[in-house]
Amino acid sequence: MIKTTVVIPNYNGISFIENCLNSLMNSMDDTYCFNIVVVDNGSVDGSLDIIEKYCDVSLIKLHENTGFAYAVNRGIEAADTEYVLLLNNDIVVKPDMVRLLEQALDEEEDAFAINAMMLSMKDESLIDGAGDYYCALGWAYAYGKDKKISAYVHKDKRRKLFSCCGGASIYRKAVFNEIGLFDEEHFAYLEDVDVGYRARIAGYTNLLEDRAYCLHAGSGSSGSRYNEFKIKLASRNSTYLIRKNMPLLFRLLNLPLFIIGFGIKALFFALKGYGLIYVRGLMEGIRLSISSKGRSHRVKFRWKNIKNYISIQLELWINIFRRLTA
Repeated sequence: MIKTTVVIPNYNGISFIENCLNSLMNSMDDTYCFNIVVVDNGSVDGSLDIIEKYCDVSLIKLHENTGFAYAVNRGIEAADTEYVLLLNNDIVVKPDMVRLLEQALDEEEDAFAINAMMLSMKDESLIDGAGDYYCALGWAYAYGKDKKISAYVHKDKRRKLFSCCGGASIYRKAVFNEIGLFDEEHFAYLEDVDVGYRARIAGYTNLLEDRAYCLHAGSGSSGSRYNEFKIKLASRNSTYLIRKNMPLLFRLLNLPLFIIGFGIKALFFALKGYGLIYVRGLMEGIRLSISSKGRSHRVKFRWKNIKNYISIQLELWINIFRRLTA
């Protein structure tokens, strides 16, 4: 029985998609297989022609670039399996990655999502990302980014994360039915932190399976680590994320740290020439948060989840020091 559907959002990924699909095909044999769905976001670079050559790959064609969240939601809805594995188009998986992630989710009954260890395609000894942490400064950051993998492998147990990166993680589909799919208002960036946050509120965990490896080119769609598109969307979504998921009392409790955190980021991007773009993004996020559309996505506070909120808050404080010492 097939338990997993791999969902790949593609937007002008002609430089990556063939290697990605070939690596997945090489992961299957007579004893193990999974489904593959590619959701194309209106590509015009010829990558569709490549995808259509794979007769075992299901293709969903969208007519324009709808963003990451909308695209993967269509893939999740199309999946008829217990698990859904989201994979960026600029990733090459190691042969046993999908199997190991599936086995991990089988074993971790309280887990919503489990992240693979994403290594740099340029240097496999370096971590590109291994899940996400979120802290009370309003920052989300990738675990182990640009660090040597030898220092970040935990052989005794799977490491707990705040949320899993949508670039290479497996999700329990039934939990999406409980907490909702990815928030399409994000378009891209922090939508995976948001859905992981909602899962944590509901009492689920997010974990890292550091035996499951893949190689990540990085910035395959946006083109660079820092650019106006990415900075504006990420800053916009950072304020929307807070207003959406955090109850009033906890927002007030964290407000001084948010001011410090966003102030540091504003200065950082100002030094890179993007200060105004960053601040505009923050303002757009606030406007979205108070709009009728933003309010409709707000996570409703329930007293039954108060222990989860307190646990999350303690983790947000701890993650400040984790970020500073990472």
